[in-house]
Amino acid sequence: MKCIVTGGNIKVLGRAVHSLSRIGDELYLEPTESGLSLRAVNSSRSAFASFLFAPLFFQLYEPGGRQPDRELVRCKVLMKSFLGIFRSLPSLEKTVGKCLILLKPRANRLVVQLHCKYGVTKTHNLAFQECELLQAVFDTQRCASSLCAPAQLLAEAVVHFPQTLAEVTLGAGPGGKISLRNYVEDEAVPSKTMVTELRLADDEFQTVSVTPGSRITFCLKEFRGLLTFAEASNLPLTIHYDAPGRPVVFTLEDTVLEVHLVLATLSDPESDLQPPTANGVSHVPAPSDDFADDLESYMIAMETSAYEDSPSGVPPSPTFPLHTPRPAESDPEEEEEEGAVPGTPPHKKFRSLFFGSVLTPGGPSPAPTQEVLAEDSDGEN
Repeated sequence: MKCIVTGGNIKVLGRAVHSLSRIGDELYLEPTESGLSLRAVNSSRSAFASFLFAPLFFQLYEPGGRQPDRELVRCKVLMKSFLGIFRSLPSLEKTVGKCLILLKPRANRLVVQLHCKYGVTKTHNLAFQECELLQAVFDTQRCASSLCAPAQLLAEAVVHFPQTLAEVTLGAGPGGKISLRNYVEDEAVPSKTMVTELRLADDEFQTVSVTPGSRITFCLKEFRGLLTFAEASNLPLTIHYDAPGRPVVFTLEDTVLEVHLVLATLSDPESDLQPPTANGVSHVPAPSDDFADDLESYMIAMETSAYEDSPSGVPPSPTFPLHTPRPAESDPEEEEEEGAVPGTPPHKKFRSLFFGSVLTPGGPSPAPTQEVLAEDSDGEN
């Protein structure tokens, strides 16, 4: 794989890396005929982000794999190492005129060269590890509610929340007003809790198609990262969501760029509301426990053989079923949530969107179970 980025697109690439750094500690690179895909997923598998840069984004783009002895290589590198190359965005804009990204599979090296002014060339050799295809499966057309607003509007709204706030609740109130409110735990004392809520009229949005009374709660840190990129790129942000407990999808689209951010949402076991979907299919009732039983139907790791099965060499269009029955036999230990980590929800009401690792082409081996380091206390279910 070989690609060259020039001009202002270098800073756009840097912003994308900064946004992905808020998601996970590893950066997945995947060159395809449709463009270069940069992806990240957090350790608790509750957040996934994907940036797809079309070939027109680059001055030169060669994904590789066209010759019989050359195959498309999917790899991952440490986010910290890749982020260090694009750490200073103002410096990139002022001094760097061309960026060369070269993938050397035989040497297991990802080479990034920055051609700066006065003939200075900075070369970074990063060790990478080959990996399977990492892809979120979803279908925004089947979501019950959707919003489209300028990124600046949402950025000015979330600036009123403290940086330490973990979750925010997006709701559709009476009269078509959209509200953003900091999430408050049920056990919190009302007299000792500060609540911040902003209400936006529907005419401030470009499009509004929401279910009255619907609301979702998601993590704010990852959302801020996408807003920063969208605001700097002057792109409108579209939000697709369903009932509480089902993933929310944020999308940005341009002629040379396609961005998706998928976040887990907090389930609401006390709500029996079943909003209709856009295609008329009803959702299954919300489970009585804290998590949706079929979240694995929304976020999965696709098999590597997906490329081999596709005649064009490109994975099929992402879709997710609204109701996928849960397997009859399952190990309860496989569905234990991982411990909370920085940047992810600090409590157990958010569930992992990925389960185990992807399958290898050699055979359908089950995902390995994860060791439970700490069992739930008597007060938790």
